[in-house]
Amino acid sequence: MSGEVTRRIRKKHGLKNFEPRWSGQPQGAANGKEEDALSCDLSTVQPSEDEEVERGALKRLSTMWSSFRGKFNRDRVMKEPCFQESMEPTPVDTTAREQRYMSGQYFFEYLVVVSLKKSKEGAYEPQITYQFPKRDGMVRFQREEEEKTLKAITLFCFPEGINWAPLTEYHSETFSFVLTEIDGSRRNGYCRRLLPHGNGARPPEAFCIISRLACFGLFSKIFDEVEKRHQISMAMIYPFMQSLREAAFPAPGNTVKIKSFIPDKGTEIISLTRPLDSWLEHVDFRTLFRCLTDEEVVLVFAAAVMERRIVFIAVELSTLSQVIHAVAALLYPFTWQHTFISIVPEILIDVVMAPTPYLLGVQKRLMEQVTDQTDLLVVDLSEDKKDTFLVQSGDEKSILPPKLQDEILQALRNRKEKATVEELNRVVSEAFLPFFVKTVGHFASYVTRNSSGQPGEFQSRAFYKAIESKTTRHFVKKFLQTQMFDLFIQEVEQQQPASTQQGIFHKKILEYQEKTKKEKAKKRH
Repeated sequence: MSGEVTRRIRKKHGLKNFEPRWSGQPQGAANGKEEDALSCDLSTVQPSEDEEVERGALKRLSTMWSSFRGKFNRDRVMKEPCFQESMEPTPVDTTAREQRYMSGQYFFEYLVVVSLKKSKEGAYEPQITYQFPKRDGMVRFQREEEEKTLKAITLFCFPEGINWAPLTEYHSETFSFVLTEIDGSRRNGYCRRLLPHGNGARPPEAFCIISRLACFGLFSKIFDEVEKRHQISMAMIYPFMQSLREAAFPAPGNTVKIKSFIPDKGTEIISLTRPLDSWLEHVDFRTLFRCLTDEEVVLVFAAAVMERRIVFIAVELSTLSQVIHAVAALLYPFTWQHTFISIVPEILIDVVMAPTPYLLGVQKRLMEQVTDQTDLLVVDLSEDKKDTFLVQSGDEKSILPPKLQDEILQALRNRKEKATVEELNRVVSEAFLPFFVKTVGHFASYVTRNSSGQPGEFQSRAFYKAIESKTTRHFVKKFLQTQMFDLFIQEVEQQQPASTQQGIFHKKILEYQEKTKKEKAKKRH
């Protein structure tokens, strides 16, 4: 499990002769295969009981090279057996309520408090000191999996490792990460770090909520309520979280109201509203456009579209997590398919040496371990930066068709200086989504289907040949080779035609096609 990493494994057999450590590059990469470098086989090592828990956590962090997601190229699936640990289901008496938690119909799975405890060696190590709710009645397999997950969470709440000292002042910060299971399912980690109450110097602690739901703004508000109750007593957190856990997650645009009692204040009603645009609800673009100019954002977007290796550098964890999620959101309706870690724990810093595409967030104190790499884009988000791009290939400005690039920049200029999150999200989506509408929005016309209900077949050559603009056609030919487009078109092929005619992307395609028809009709007259 990692902060997020999504795994596409394409191989004919398992890894061999791979050292059980966190350094080194994926073996087999030179042969054009993306091997699962971090899910290495440790079966030949006989660890102690304590080491087993640690190693289990590290194996959970091995979302590093992504998860099995059923998203392989179909002919590979037919021909190549996948290497995977045995994950046979354990018979469990699952209640209807637990099924609803797993399906994401509730706000969260659990809340944990991660504190820094001094070890015998004198270093501070993150440990879970509070968990709500406690998981009871789990079989051994479930209990072991939970221990591995919780251990991994501590690393992402405190990615700095043991480099801590007691503090008298600490500005609280909120950030997020994503945990990807081996079956491809995702859980979001929302974390708020703050200085606990007390006198004198003390290390910070972290509140972390694990949820199937992606909605950063909503969980930030929940943390405000948790922090308010924590100032009174830890015991005050329980009834609030219990009420929240029992409440169903609202539909986009709807509000849920939670009743909660606070001594001396009585019963409060807390309103939590889910954003109307659900595909942007986990994103806040303000930090991205505060750290980068419009031109720099477009350059980063271009590198991401071509699935390049991209590293973001910043001091604050919140900056890293907000920017990297915002960049991934610019790719909508496509989804980043490679390594994705919003905040790289120090123990995993060697991931920057991977030859495969990634989006990584790295703290500035580790910058020297990143900038000695080549063939990647390193983006400095710091306020005191001299240069934004510390390392770059040099061709990023020529990736996108010039006319469409200018249209994105022109659309971005329409935003207000002090726009709300919702206003900025709307402007940004209206700037970037038309790019994909104009370049690949005609995809549905080039998926041939027969009458027997079999999957369709995408006619790639005819698809890009239909594009009139030479520069756009050149871009699309390259974009067709990305995994994000490959997966997108595979899903289109599998769906019935009516299923593809839904969502905001399809709506924008129809609007563009109608506009184009009218313009052509005017020219004829």
